[in-house]
Amino acid sequence: MHHTHGPHDAPDLHGLLARLPDRPALRDRCRGLAMLEAILSPDWGGRYYSFDSQWGEGEEMASMRDGEGDDWFLVLSAAGAYARGFDHTAPNAGPALTAEVPAAFRAYVDEPAFGAEDGAPLATVCFWREPGDAAWRAPSAAPTGGVELFDLLAAEDLAEAYAVWAEEYYECEDALDRAAIAHVLALRPLTAAVVAALNPDVEPAELAEDIAGIGYPTA
Repeated sequence: MHHTHGPHDAPDLHGLLARLPDRPALRDRCRGLAMLEAILSPDWGGRYYSFDSQWGEGEEMASMRDGEGDDWFLVLSAAGAYARGFDHTAPNAGPALTAEVPAAFRAYVDEPAFGAEDGAPLATVCFWREPGDAAWRAPSAAPTGGVELFDLLAAEDLAEAYAVWAEEYYECEDALDRAAIAHVLALRPLTAAVVAALNPDVEPAELAEDIAGIGYPTA
């Protein structure tokens, strides 16, 4: 899916940030999405959304990779949450965009995993939230693109939005079970019935490693 970029991108970011839930709820959304992906795509390389609950010391990381050069990373820690996205069709705004990022998140700005192969920062949009913040914040400089990469995280009805997206992405012949999707997004322990409703080719026992890595509740 390709998007055009123009002067309307900046208000889109503020609209996105207004719709995003707070940090704990966003973390839950990211874990639920990652679990759904683990069920629908046993092959890790084919997954769009993932979550690493043991990314670093006291740090968790949610991520999205579309396989076409676009991605985003969201780091959650005691310092708060820092998100950065990269739209490969927009000019890299790297250093200029991240100049206002609070000191608590500077390490993530320079994180090699979020940059180009030579380690140079790659970013076309970023935003953050510290523990004392009442809302998500972003640089005063207008982003150049990639705001729409986060759209699903802000969906009002996430189960329906994810189902519609996944049916297209995974080329499902039948509609995905909305109740099973809602069950996973609510972070309720997986049952054989829920897993089978989403992907009959996956056994619940095969998901143990993903459940541990995502930090998905088991009881």
